[in-house]
Amino acid sequence: MAWTHTPLLTLLPIVFILIGSSKQVFMPASDASDFFKHRSRRSPKTYNEYYAEQRVKMGANERRREHLEEQSYERENYFEEEHNEQYERTRERNEQWREFHYDGLYPQYPHHRPYV
Repeated sequence: MAWTHTPLLTLLPIVFILIGSSKQVFMPASDASDFFKHRSRRSPKTYNEYYAEQRVKMGANERRREHLEEQSYERENYFEEEHNEQYERTRERNEQWREFHYDGLYPQYPHHRPYV
């Protein structure tokens, strides 16, 4: 007798769930037939479906374009700053070299040297 109680006790919660939530699990026959009457894969799309799909694609393309533009601007700004910093470092280095090597005379260019 105990072996019959265990299957009944396991099936009892399932029955209560199906009875209590039958509105959520099952749908009326009219709704079910409408669900299956929706267009199949090969039938043409309605204008509203096509238009909504195009709007989604256009929105995604616009967001992608804005993102790529923003990245290119950031890259340009980064390289411009790098170039400016490199130019400034080179200028400072050259200036320091000139100050260190300056002896009060003009720099010794080849055409300033006396002929030997």
